[in-house]
Amino acid sequence: MMGIRRKAVFAALILVGAVLFSWWQLGPFNGPSRAVAQDQLESLLRERIKLPDGYRLEVFARDLGNPRLMQITGSGDIIVSGYRDGNIMLVSADGSRVTILREGLNGPHGLMLEGQRLFVAEEHRVLSYDFDGTKLSNERVVPTGVPGGGGHSSRTLKRGPDGFLYLSAGSSCNSCVEDHPWRAAIIRFKEGSEAELFAKGLRNTVGFDWQPQTGALFGVDNGRDNLGDDVPDDEVNRIELGKHYGWPYVHGSGVKDPSLFDDLPEGVTPVPQVHGLGAHVAALSIVFLKHQSDSALNGTALVAEHGSWNRSEKSGYRIVRLRFEGDNIREDVFLSGCVLDDDVICRPVDIVEAPDGSLFVSDDHAGVIYRIVRRSSL
Repeated sequence: MMGIRRKAVFAALILVGAVLFSWWQLGPFNGPSRAVAQDQLESLLRERIKLPDGYRLEVFARDLGNPRLMQITGSGDIIVSGYRDGNIMLVSADGSRVTILREGLNGPHGLMLEGQRLFVAEEHRVLSYDFDGTKLSNERVVPTGVPGGGGHSSRTLKRGPDGFLYLSAGSSCNSCVEDHPWRAAIIRFKEGSEAELFAKGLRNTVGFDWQPQTGALFGVDNGRDNLGDDVPDDEVNRIELGKHYGWPYVHGSGVKDPSLFDDLPEGVTPVPQVHGLGAHVAALSIVFLKHQSDSALNGTALVAEHGSWNRSEKSGYRIVRLRFEGDNIREDVFLSGCVLDDDVICRPVDIVEAPDGSLFVSDDHAGVIYRIVRRSSL
């Protein structure tokens, strides 16, 4: 009996050690902790949220648990992934009804809807379903061999203008040399074909999108932790086939990793970021706007910054707008007010644009989806 107890204690110590190591390497899960009560949220939003003149934010759907990435259906419903809850939800076009389409999945995150087919990126695979507008059926596994385990377990999936499916997989650690070539990378594939490595050196590129005018792929990458409050930047990268973007050897704007820079493989020339978002803002999505009534906004990009966990003064917790001016990117704030004097009421994750120009924003802290529209359309 004493031997059994010792084994149990030893196993518990190993588990605690693993959790603490993961915390040190990757930080705590930045999910719905200490969220304000739903009946208080709307009044706080009215007091604190700031948007450009002419825009207004409203709570579109609530009590969603852990909403992450979204897709809008042809009828205006919203499909949303519950990453930590392991489910896929369908929110009605008026935001009043929520239907669970699938439960018991392994970290469902990335979603892509094409007609009557829905793709779902789990931690270790991509699934495909038939979708008739109300339910999912005929589950199929698309690619195999997606690495799981370790940290950064979310996967993002999108169809590129070249017809390939693109899948991002973050690193398994804060700073290390990966064993699997698909970690800290983006792969691409077509149904029925083998996947190929598209780009690497991307620590955790949760959000990516293609610029409409050029077809160029841009991604937002979460930078290394434990180097201080202001180092390194979270990055905006122009991501191209076969390129290496620095991690784990170089970070942000040329910051050499204190442990691994000397291990940079011979012949590898890391591509520098095209824009720095600041340290630890945790950018999780980028979307290029296409349907705004103000044509000057079309072609600009919105970036959702989920917010820091490892900084003495919080950063992020907002949405910024990127204006592409030749080789330069100009940044301004689009939405602010989620954090005030260290008090957090919202953490934006994903942004999707409806055909009428409305913007939907998921928030896994408050468990809601917001709708942002121009005041004249309300």
